[in-house]
Amino acid sequence: QVQLVESGGGLVQPGGSLRLSCAASGSIFSINAMGWFRQAPGKEREWVATITSGGRTDYADSEKGRFTISRDNAKNTVYLQMNTLKPEDTAVYYCNAFGLTNRGTEYDAWGQGTQVTVSS
Repeated sequence: QVQLVESGGGLVQPGGSLRLSCAASGSIFSINAMGWFRQAPGKEREWVATITSGGRTDYADSEKGRFTISRDNAKNTVYLQMNTLKPEDTAVYYCNAFGLTNRGTEYDAWGQGTQVTVSS
């Protein structure tokens, strides 16, 4: 099994910044990619950003220039630096990772989510 644990959410004023972290643990042989998704109240979960094991990054258009995804491969950890936050960024943010376990099987793991609230 692979477990993901997010941290770093909270309440921030518009224009502020937050840094989310997500640590992966368990029976991990490899992590092909890690990413962030979010789900606002009453809306479907949406993709935010992804980073591959090689460091290639992709972002949803609404986050380009404001969010930065990075990872520490040695710690199996992914980060999301969020700047210039807007009230519409309010959501539960989920971490995702997929790759191979030590048994050679594929996994697609999700964290429990961390709440980000942008409000004055």
